[in-house]
Amino acid sequence: MRAWQTLARHLAHAPAVLVRVDRLEGSGPREVGAWMAVTPSDLIGTIGGGQLEFDAMVRGREALAAGRVLEPVQRMALGPSLGQCCGGVVWLSFEWLDASAIAGLAERLSGQQGWRAVALFGGGHVGRAIVQLLAGLPVRVHWIDSREGQFPDMLPDNIRAEQSEPVHGAVDTLEPGSRVLIMSFSHAEDLDILAACLRRQRAVGDLASLGLIGSKSKWATFRHRLQARGFTEAELARVVCPIGLPGIHGKQPEVVALAVVAQLMQD
Repeated sequence: MRAWQTLARHLAHAPAVLVRVDRLEGSGPREVGAWMAVTPSDLIGTIGGGQLEFDAMVRGREALAAGRVLEPVQRMALGPSLGQCCGGVVWLSFEWLDASAIAGLAERLSGQQGWRAVALFGGGHVGRAIVQLLAGLPVRVHWIDSREGQFPDMLPDNIRAEQSEPVHGAVDTLEPGSRVLIMSFSHAEDLDILAACLRRQRAVGDLASLGLIGSKSKWATFRHRLQARGFTEAELARVVCPIGLPGIHGKQPEVVALAVVAQLMQD
């Protein structure tokens, strides 16, 4: 469950104070737009922890006790007085929320502006491990497989699953700017997906990256076959294969997924 959904459940029964990073100068523990909600007993979300978050929690609970927000915006220097050495200055906004705010929470707090779009082809062990990691990250995932019954019944709200036959038929529907990861159950499907992605790149050039799971020998074979289909060296140079951040070793699905997601979030 996303933090905003947890907050919505709370607001159905009691108010809360929303604390957001409204402005930032210099270094800070979280970016502008980061938020947390203060309730009498809990915190939902985070603005970075430490003394900054503790002081914001205290002020939020003072507002709850008073029945209103006392200071809508507060300036806080991230220096010795807070026991933090970020060196910046943060302005926090404080807002009273009750049940009337529930309807707009998803739009306001889901935070999907600036999220990365990921297209993941393949519902196997590595694909599932990658989805588990991406579920908690600021990404929108379009997860595709040609086989029926490959996806879990319940998916996080930032994951959209699609069964597509042929699987490469889904390439034209990918969100512009998608970072594509290809790891289907067969090399033949991988090749068709990659070729469709390269054709889309040739036509509109709107995919952010193309990653193919496999070894150097697999890529050498694919390169030869794609050249035979008319793709140029310049076009093939955009493909990353093998995928995964160097230095993370191991072939267990979870380890491979960690290396792939680390690389995905790096560029």
